[in-house]
Amino acid sequence: MNGKIHSVETMGLVDGPGIRTVLFFQGCHLRCKYCHNPDTWDLKSGKEMSVHEIIKLLKRYQPYYGKTGGVTCSGGEPLLQIEFLTELFKACKKEDISTCLDTAGYGNGDYAELLKYTDLVLYDVKHYIPEKYRELTGGNFSIPTEFLQAVKESETPLWIRHVVVPNLTDSDEHIRGLRNYIATIPNVEKVELLPYHTLGVSKYEGMGISYPLKKVSPMNKEKIKNLQNMISNTDYNDCERI
Repeated sequence: MNGKIHSVETMGLVDGPGIRTVLFFQGCHLRCKYCHNPDTWDLKSGKEMSVHEIIKLLKRYQPYYGKTGGVTCSGGEPLLQIEFLTELFKACKKEDISTCLDTAGYGNGDYAELLKYTDLVLYDVKHYIPEKYRELTGGNFSIPTEFLQAVKESETPLWIRHVVVPNLTDSDEHIRGLRNYIATIPNVEKVELLPYHTLGVSKYEGMGISYPLKKVSPMNKEKIKNLQNMISNTDYNDCERI
């Protein structure tokens, strides 16, 4: 079975625990206003790779993984190639390679089989209010909600990630709402707030696409630090359920 891969990072340090090989899958149905990888949108692009080819690559770097590292499948949206992804994770488990899924949860359903072979999910919360979610991504909030329900049922460990954008998702009120949303998810181990940046703007220019947030400056480092403290110091058992 072959999959469409946009690119490979052999020694990733920020996409899950330890040293990881990061596979960026091709294809995404969302159009997030702050997306910095528009070149991953088209599912028909990318390089075809087989499960065998990828396992061979991963085994080459396996000595560097140690006890905590492994492979992270990111994107794009890996769930759009769920059959290939599931076969890849099955093969990884046979080789004792830790599996991590970096996703916005925007797939086509039927996640139970995949999650049997997934050690960790990095879940990108775009927004927790359905109307705001659609404004920010163009997507339907019920789709990631279905994925999140499957993760809850599988009890797969979760790291939550959330991009903080000036004047969109950077208010104290928004972060308090995010805390309450996270409090409804029982298997969260970590919450990371990611600062909005403009590193992908040149890709839009090269592809002849208008960048939606061209007037928005990168996130202030001190403010993101304060908001992260607000999230990190939360006792989620005491949060209001939404």
